[in-house]
Amino acid sequence: DLQLLQELPIPVADESSMMASESLCDRLSNPARPVFLLGDVPPAEGTPPHKCQEIANKFLSRSRVLAADGYIVYDIQDEPGRTDAERPFPFRRVMDSSGHASLLARSSGRDCVVYKCVADREFDGWLERARRTHGHSCVNLVGRASSKGEYQGPTISEAMARVAAADGMEFGCVCIAERHTVEAARARGRDYPTEHLNMVRKHRAGAGWFISQAVYDSSQTVRLLKDYAAVCRSEGLAPRKVVLTFAPVSRKKTMNFIKWLGVRVPEEAEAEILSAERPVDRSIGFLCDVLREILAECAGVGVPLGISCESVSIFKAEIDGVHELFRRLQCILLDSRGSPWKVSWVEVFPPANCEADEEESGEGAPSSA
Repeated sequence: DLQLLQELPIPVADESSMMASESLCDRLSNPARPVFLLGDVPPAEGTPPHKCQEIANKFLSRSRVLAADGYIVYDIQDEPGRTDAERPFPFRRVMDSSGHASLLARSSGRDCVVYKCVADREFDGWLERARRTHGHSCVNLVGRASSKGEYQGPTISEAMARVAAADGMEFGCVCIAERHTVEAARARGRDYPTEHLNMVRKHRAGAGWFISQAVYDSSQTVRLLKDYAAVCRSEGLAPRKVVLTFAPVSRKKTMNFIKWLGVRVPEEAEAEILSAERPVDRSIGFLCDVLREILAECAGVGVPLGISCESVSIFKAEIDGVHELFRRLQCILLDSRGSPWKVSWVEVFPPANCEADEEESGEGAPSSA
């Protein structure tokens, strides 16, 4: 576990018991400590149960050495109305995010943040299964990518109210810096961006944290964090934690997909990354610089930060790159706090009802505290 060293030493046994009792929701909601997450996507729809477990085990065997607080499991949608541009990777339906997250949680002993798109007419049933059957307590709510077409399911406001009313459930929401630009505001007939106001509205509705989409442009994120902090100060609110997401790329096709998802990548950065001898290494270095710029510009604004890393493809170089990126970003964020820190090992055991392979359940692992 990552532990911040205090002026007075704390016995290791007490630290371990304290960390064991702190849930992932607690860590996300606690402004005094950073949080570190690793993203994953469920297997393809129709994958046999035994194969699903094998896929979960493979992900965990690679990631258990990372000092992560937990995992993010994404809810992948087709999003045909997002843009007129052709989708770089063909869409494939995947299994339910809650079911895959339950495999990861039971097999690793680490909680998951479960993404859920609210545009689902069976949203209430999904929420009940996630809570009662799969034992989740952390949900990240996502609206539709586009307002085009017939809307099904609750609005984001209705979904927030339903999760807030569910016993033992907490939720966060996404924040998108690309919406917080003058160009985006003018396209909507506004004089100034309003994503910070959307965050405050969701904050007041009970959102305990925010998770960004992939960051490649520090300036947009800096503007959003500063504006969110300013509104929170003016309204007497304590800013929620913002988990910044980063995804390495190693080839043009993945870069095109990143941009198709709505991420702004500066032209000079794209050219620099793709022309490098090893693009994935250059993208990792570039993203480390992006985080440093955000930390420097936002020092003292009062918005607590966390880190999430993901691969947006199944390309091996990018999956391996996620792990290196995670370690480096973690060091940068922790070093920025100005306090010594260390990584120590603790035994992590899944719940008693876990049916995961013994190989996956009994080994020690670092996890952020």
